[in-house]
Amino acid sequence: MTSATDSPSTQAPGTDAPAAEVPVASSSLGSDATAEDARALAEASRETGWDRPSFAKGLYLGSFDLSLIHPWPAARDEDVERGEAFMARLAEYARTLSGRVIERDAKIPDEYLRGLAELGVFGMKIPREYGGLGLSLVYYGRALALLGSVHPSLGALLSAHQSIGVPEPVKVFGTPEQKREYLPRCAAGAVTAYLLTEPDVGSDPARMGSTAVPTEDGQAYILDGVKLWTTNGVIAELVVVMAVVPAHTDADGTEHKGGISAFVVEMDSPGITVENRNTFMGLRGIENGVTRFHQVRVPAANRLGREGQGLKIALTTLNTGRLSIPALCVASGRWSLKIAREWSNARIQWGQSVGKHEAVSKKIAFIAASAFALDAVFELSAELADAGQKDVRIEAALAKLWSTETSCRIADELVQIRGGRGFETAESLEARGERAVPAEQQLRDLRINRIFEGSSEIMKLLIAREAVDAHLAAAGDLASVTASLQDKAKAAVGASGFYAKWLPKLVAGAGMDPRSYSEFGRLAKQLRFVERSSRRLARQTFYGMGRWQANLAYKQAFLGRVVDIGAELFAMAACCSRAEMLLHTAPERAASAYELAEAFCEQARVRVDEYFDQLWRNTDDGDRGLTRKVLAGDYTWLEEGILDQSEGTGPWIADASPGPSKKDNLHRNYR
Repeated sequence: MTSATDSPSTQAPGTDAPAAEVPVASSSLGSDATAEDARALAEASRETGWDRPSFAKGLYLGSFDLSLIHPWPAARDEDVERGEAFMARLAEYARTLSGRVIERDAKIPDEYLRGLAELGVFGMKIPREYGGLGLSLVYYGRALALLGSVHPSLGALLSAHQSIGVPEPVKVFGTPEQKREYLPRCAAGAVTAYLLTEPDVGSDPARMGSTAVPTEDGQAYILDGVKLWTTNGVIAELVVVMAVVPAHTDADGTEHKGGISAFVVEMDSPGITVENRNTFMGLRGIENGVTRFHQVRVPAANRLGREGQGLKIALTTLNTGRLSIPALCVASGRWSLKIAREWSNARIQWGQSVGKHEAVSKKIAFIAASAFALDAVFELSAELADAGQKDVRIEAALAKLWSTETSCRIADELVQIRGGRGFETAESLEARGERAVPAEQQLRDLRINRIFEGSSEIMKLLIAREAVDAHLAAAGDLASVTASLQDKAKAAVGASGFYAKWLPKLVAGAGMDPRSYSEFGRLAKQLRFVERSSRRLARQTFYGMGRWQANLAYKQAFLGRVVDIGAELFAMAACCSRAEMLLHTAPERAASAYELAEAFCEQARVRVDEYFDQLWRNTDDGDRGLTRKVLAGDYTWLEEGILDQSEGTGPWIADASPGPSKKDNLHRNYR
């Protein structure tokens, strides 16, 4: 979540971001950026304040405050009424769309896009004062899930447009003039995109090569660079581009630090070329390309925020923008459950339906319980974000991480349940007279979600950084690689005071009292487990901090397991709260909701126990040593006897040197 103070319209005027946000000189950004540069840039760009409570952050600190998520956050009646009316209209239109056509043609038909624009779908999150629908995050997510069940490329299109494209950063960081200029266009159907990644730049923006050089008169910037994997870039009218502004001096002698900055760019500007429309193993309808900028003039009025504030804008936008992917995962879970149920009843093996054989029934139980949890995790995170009273940075990140990993496992299990038919395409099934179930397509389409908007590995590091923030603050120079022994000794004294107060709180809690959470009935024991495990997790993190101190940041496998434990605990708590909510709001579903929540919690407890065990019983050190030898070429003999037909086809990373394009422009407009 962001506060009003994040918007440039409420900040003091100025060209530059505060010095703390530009800790790395512009001259140090690019291919020569060091690990220290990258770390300093990431630290400066993250939000450090916690002005509002966070349930998920508390889980990692041993503070299980159920009141932050229960009772279930209630949406405003007006939001529900408008949301339900829109969903009814959208469902009627969605029934006229064919996912098979999108898959066959590898393209979303222009008439589909025009129909969505007429319904206002491109402005679902845009405030009504700017021509949008002003829907809540909950209904925005439900709309994505509905359209994603037609074809995931529809969900990707709308998510890239509204969650991270032009509307969100302009809404949060734009000036009043920028909002009036861009938001109505976006709401009316102007497709947008977000351009950060480059051929040699992924999760390390310190290496960014794209530049935006101010003109002498200060009225514009000259943009050069190449951006990769620009989702929607092939058909976008407007894009948000991240580029490095070099340090510069005005005519009056004023010096500016520059840094990574954000710009709204018109895609019909001279010098822009969409050089390639990329194709992937899944999401065949996605309009994703390579975009080259050569001497593109961008008015200074198009800069979002201040110079050097671009990465902070990007990360803030993603705080709740990430919730679009968990919403799409909800759709896959529901569809998988439907197909698994119907198929497992229809298919007979050894005298009974396959669903009654334990080997298959275990998979069905996992799919059913996880589908309920996917729904609970998304809905809770979105309701919290809509309410605006909690900080949901970690909740949204956990929802993205856990939902993408879980939905991929569900899809894989569905293919296994379907057997050979799960591996066969829908077209082939239909051609030989069977129901066209695209199970293999779902597996392909979902795989990217573990990479989109922060890979699972990066998400774990991001969440871990926030989870251990209190430890790092308390440890001070103890957690610094460069601090002297004298400074570490001083820091140890300060840290001892923090831990002397904090550690005793982790010894006992409500989870040890069999009467706790009794209002949850049969689910009370699950919440007691979450509370106990939260304190246990905090203790284990403290042990890790004590053991590795400054080197804890490099123990990525350990931190990853810490994050995984918290993710499962968050999902368990979400399930329990949702089941209790349904008891009061939809009593006809209460019994089955409790059954699903309990089943998920029992399954999750097994995983949590395994993660705790693996914190200290693992092969991390040996694996690290083995990897060093692999990279050094010690085992190349093991690669003999095969032919690598990719050799000679091109470099590992394409050249992204600035300059004019040598290719045809593939950009097109749908309207």
